[in-house]
Amino acid sequence: MDLRVLDYFLMTAREENITKAAQLLHITQPTLSRQLRQLEQELGVDLFQRSNHSIYLTDAGMLFRRRAQELVDLADKAKREVHQPDEMLTGEIGIGCGELSSMAELSEMMTAFLKEQPLVKFELRSGNNIDIKSWLERGILDLGLMIEPVDVGKYDYRRMQTKERWGILAHKDSEFAGRDSIKPGDLAGVPLITVGNDLVHNELVRWYGDYAVQMMPIVHYNLLNNAATMVQQKAGIAVCLKLNCQYEDLCFISFEPELTLGSVLAWKDQQSYAKATAAFIRFIKKYKK
Repeated sequence: MDLRVLDYFLMTAREENITKAAQLLHITQPTLSRQLRQLEQELGVDLFQRSNHSIYLTDAGMLFRRRAQELVDLADKAKREVHQPDEMLTGEIGIGCGELSSMAELSEMMTAFLKEQPLVKFELRSGNNIDIKSWLERGILDLGLMIEPVDVGKYDYRRMQTKERWGILAHKDSEFAGRDSIKPGDLAGVPLITVGNDLVHNELVRWYGDYAVQMMPIVHYNLLNNAATMVQQKAGIAVCLKLNCQYEDLCFISFEPELTLGSVLAWKDQQSYAKATAAFIRFIKKYKK
């Protein structure tokens, strides 16, 4: 599959107009139409729904656009990496990050590394463990900051010192506001907005103990900001980690007995990395002895 044709496809998908896309690509409209038809024939699906004046992505086209963008981005990244001069360390290091307090530790390492290598840049993507491992496996990102428990069998990693503390996020008008702590029985029968990570969910079930069967999850989330919005609308109580942020009209209350989990900064083992990424990994290993 020609990367040039993927660029044609992405431009057409963005502009939703063959004529305008052809002008921006500096090719003729018949050439662009022919290339797109050949791409559809190669894939065996219709990527576009065509009308007299516009062209729109089909469901298959929307799925393919995401994959095509990943391929083009990877190709661009590879070109930058192989053309990096020997005498200077440049490039971009991609890191997937869970919404964790240990992000402060990672930020500290990144800042220290940038003082030594000021031409290097970082890309940060927020996601849960499933998102991050998928990005690592596909080469979209280089490292991942993930909450434990997590399977790191195929990764090298360093454990972070910060412990992630669990509790609830409740509306200031709720029955829980003003409490110093939350016990397992307090949540029985309460509508819960809780995490979708199965391994982490198992840790929560152990904490609930005999009350686990009385828990009433109504929503599973992967990023807390969306869960917090639901709590602000009084849809339920969010089971979450304590983060260094404040939400209007909401309060965090810790679990009692305390429930804390660790986190790891991981990267694929036995893999060749670009110079900047390899240097950052060496820096991490030295930093986290």
